[in-house]
Amino acid sequence: MKHFKKIAVVVIGAALGFAYYRFVGCQSGVCPLTSNPWISTGYGALIGFVFTINGKQKEQTLNGKQGEQKNDQEKESN
Repeated sequence: MKHFKKIAVVVIGAALGFAYYRFVGCQSGVCPLTSNPWISTGYGALIGFVFTINGKQKEQTLNGKQGEQKNDQEKESN
């Protein structure tokens, strides 16, 4: 259950990648990303995975900055 959100985002990305292939894809077969459903689905899953990584880093950065601001305020009040 700990990684459910990450897995869900990757699955949604894969579904969107396949949908892009299905509805927008390349008809001639020349386009390397959209001519093959496996590649489009894989790239969609990869992008979903990247979104899960970035969300975690931003959360940690925000928490770190808030902690620094609290420490600065405590120093000023003393």
